[in-house]
Amino acid sequence: MSDIPPLVLVRGPEELLADRAVAAVLADLKVEAPDLDVVRVGPDYHSGQLVMDTSPSLFGGSTCVVIEALHEASEDLHADLLDYLAAPAEHVTLVVRHAGGPRGKKVLDALVAGKARIFECPAVKSDRDKSDFVTNEFRRAGRKVTPEAVRALVEAVGKDLRELAASCAQLVVDTEGVVDDRVVETYHGGKVEATGFRVADAAVAGQAGEALRLLRHAIATGVDPVPIVAVLAGQLRQVVRVGSASRGASSAVLASSLGMAPWQVDKARRLASGWTPEGLATSIQAVAAADAEVKGGGRDPVYAVERAILTIAEARAAGRR
Repeated sequence: MSDIPPLVLVRGPEELLADRAVAAVLADLKVEAPDLDVVRVGPDYHSGQLVMDTSPSLFGGSTCVVIEALHEASEDLHADLLDYLAAPAEHVTLVVRHAGGPRGKKVLDALVAGKARIFECPAVKSDRDKSDFVTNEFRRAGRKVTPEAVRALVEAVGKDLRELAASCAQLVVDTEGVVDDRVVETYHGGKVEATGFRVADAAVAGQAGEALRLLRHAIATGVDPVPIVAVLAGQLRQVVRVGSASRGASSAVLASSLGMAPWQVDKARRLASGWTPEGLATSIQAVAAADAEVKGGGRDPVYAVERAILTIAEARAAGRR
């Protein structure tokens, strides 16, 4: 017998996790009922439709009704759901998705009171959360991944969770053995984000020549200056945040309190060596000026980024004297 109860609530804003939760519920139900009738209720709902969707079929069988977005649903659907939850049908599994917010609270309360199984799908936004997500993706696939590979993958494709999941799946299928940073570099080293991080790492480390070389190569291959400036700003912010935190705290403790991944804390600590508060302030101002110029405020975006890189490298060198 399926262990899925008749009421299921998929709660949270992360669409990929919500999609997976619904897919897992349907797969489990279809083990016992291969001919399961799946009804998806979207924004075009009409009053009374739920009664029709949950009515027994003349041919018997089981039904799963998936409410796609309760947080955006009409009042008619809310009312019909409350009526249904007062007396759920035996042959129906009701799956309700809710991305968050106050809308639909009465229905949510009724689902909880009805002992619905709840799948939590919290937003995966911070790099710490994304690092945990990548690690779990490889663990689910039975593959080992190094912390350096996790870092490289998050830096290369971490903006979109679906792309991140697809990249993990690609590496699982296309490679063998332990996935390390060299493997990630082979598949994703040309991504805009990865290029930006290499430029930023060199600049913040005070390696002006290397940073400029990487920048010019990036520009020559079609990378826009805007995301590079964004990464420069992000790297400097991390150095400031970690540098101002307790020096005696472990990387794991700091990562948790700052919303960063442990490897980011370690990296920022390494980069913070040799920096002065004055140097960081000067660098942040230079990046802010470059940001304005690459977004239309200047005539030469590439020169603006080069000037910011030189300012950052010089500020770092001054802190070592």
